[in-house]
Order: sequence, then structure tokens, then C-alpha cells
Amino acid sequence: MSESSLQFDKSLLFSTGALLFIGLVMVCSASITVADSRLEQPLYFFIRQFAFAAVGIAIAWGFISVRLAVWQRIAPQLLMAGVAMLIMVLIPGVGREVNGSSRWLPLGPVNLQVAELIKLFAIIYIADYLQRHHGQLHVSFLKVLAPLTLLGVAALLLLLQPDMGSMVVIMSTVLAMLFLGGARLDVFATLIGVMGLLFAMLVWIAPYRLERLQSFMDPWADPFGSGFQLTQALIAFGRGDWFGVGLGSSMQKLFYLPEAHTDFLYSIIAEELGLIGALTVIVLFFVFIWRALAIGRAAEQAGQVFGAQIAYGIGIWLGLQACVNIGVNMGALPTKGLTLPLMSYGGSSLVIVCAAIALLFRVDMETRIPEKASARIRR
Repeated sequence: MSESSLQFDKSLLFSTGALLFIGLVMVCSASITVADSRLEQPLYFFIRQFAFAAVGIAIAWGFISVRLAVWQRIAPQLLMAGVAMLIMVLIPGVGREVNGSSRWLPLGPVNLQVAELIKLFAIIYIADYLQRHHGQLHVSFLKVLAPLTLLGVAALLLLLQPDMGSMVVIMSTVLAMLFLGGARLDVFATLIGVMGLLFAMLVWIAPYRLERLQSFMDPWADPFGSGFQLTQALIAFGRGDWFGVGLGSSMQKLFYLPEAHTDFLYSIIAEELGLIGALTVIVLFFVFIWRALAIGRAAEQAGQVFGAQIAYGIGIWLGLQACVNIGVNMGALPTKGLTLPLMSYGGSSLVIVCAAIALLFRVDMETRIPEKASARIRR
């Protein structure tokens, strides 16, 4: 660890480690009652999350030792493999269905949520595309549209699961990367308009999505029906006050707030740690996003387009997903099944986010010391 190439970005490392640590503590607190009631093992979810975190860190260390050129070389194959897995998820008997959604591939004792994997693969693919067509996006509309074709297939497969939240995150991240990669403002605005129309159409044709939107606008109109989850989350925020009710003292996690340790973990953070704790999490995510974009900018100035776009994509993806999750918990956005990166319970999300952050560290290493980062880490 004394090698100069291993001098990681301290702010990024601190924010990542702090978010992961707080997430582990809060998953333990939020899930202990549910785990004891359902499985008679109070620490069941915490132990699994801790194991996933250990696996994620181990995989991240492996990712750091791989040169970015390797990821660029296999970028198209990664996306094709991701699309193939999205198809497999929809095959009866192969994919696993939970609560009416087919989103998981069973892999022995664990289940892989392919949507989490496709987010990272899409970023790597677009970063490679922008490297190969650097400087051409501002002169050709087809150069902007071409990479969206294959990603459109992935988006359609996600909608068939259905998983509209992941689809929106992926397409929004890709559009932002294309804009940063040189797409003209008028082309970007056109794509945003088309995406907005498609989103409105998808909400309109699916009654359950329209119901979610209506309940989000006024959850207290049906507090024991469609607005139940959001009203319970808002009650948690109200109980938290400035400094919270104390770690482990949440009332909403006692079977009032569904999915308290997954999608609505932030509400329990606000209840137990108060406004100070909730703002601390936001500040940590802000530091993470700031460092990701700063690393991307430094790589771009060094002429490393692929690395720059990887950093931009990861920062936008995780920042956007965190904003959506926090917005949903606060009642500012309609309910979507998106985890809070590094914090919510979920093995697929945690492991893949750890791998993505490792790529971010790798970009920083190759930007600062390209000649030393070209060798594999041996310690």
C-alpha cells in the first residue's frame, strides 16, 4: 500500500466507506424485527449484507487491478451478455419471479438482479463508443442515435420484467454521457423530449403506474391503501425531528413501513438519526458525486476519453439513483423500486456498486500515474 499508485482519492474513499458503514448499521437496525418475526434470526439480513459487502470489496480489489484498456476491449461483449441475461430472466423456469416481477436469476444460494449489472455494462459500452467516435457526435445525429438502438432493446426487456425505474436510470445516465461526450444541444433536447413522451405514455397505459403517480400527489387521500407506504415514510421523517429517536428505536420499522431495510431505509435513517443524520447521508453522496465528476474532468483533460466517460457515467448513475431513492422516501417523487446505493439491503446492488466504484478508483489511478497504473497490483 506504500506504492504511489495506490494513493487513492481520500475524499472518495472516505465518502464511500462512510456510506457503506452507515448502511450496514442501519440495515441491521431496520431489519432486526422483521428478520426475527419471519425467520427467527434477528441478524439474518445484516449477516447477509455484511457478507455481500465483503464479497463486493474483494471484487472491487480485483477490478482495481485490471487496466481500463481491458474493459474497453470487451465493452460490446459485456453489453451483449447483459442483454442475454435480461432475456433469460423472462424465460419461465429460468428467471425467478417475486411479487409479480421477473428480475432475478437464481445462482445457488443468491439471486442476481440483472438490471443492476446492465447499468454498469451500459456505462462501459457507451464510454467505449464515445472513445471510438470522439469528436464526431456534434456533426452527426446518427452517431448519437446508433448506441441507443441496442440499449433500447435492453430498455424494452427491463419494461417486460417490469422494472421501469432501472430503465429510466439507465437511459437518463446514457443521455447525460452522450451530452458530455459532445452531442449537440438540439439533438440532446430532442432525445429528452422523446424520452419524456415515452415515459408519459408508459405511465398512462399501465394502471398501477398511474395509481402510484396519483397516490404520490396526495398519499393522505388513501393512507391505508395506495398511499400507505409513503404516509408511513413521512411519519418516520416527522418522528425523527432534529436528532432522531435514537439508533434502534424506530417505531415505523415495527411492521408499519414495508421494505424498511431496502427501498425505504432512508426513512428509518431520518427517524432514528434525525435531520442531522439524514443530511449527513446527503452530504456524503454529494462528496462522492463531486469527486466522481472531478476525476472524470481530470481524465478528460489528460486525453483519456474512455476513463473520463466511465467516471462521469458512474457519478451520474449513482447520484441519480440516490436522488430518486431519497426523493421517493421524502414524497418528492413517485414510488419506485430503486435501492439507495451502498446502503439499502440487496446483494446484487451492493456488489455491483462496489465494482463500479473500483473502476472509478482505477480511472483516478491511470489519470494520475498512467505508467505505474498500467501494471497489476501485486500487494
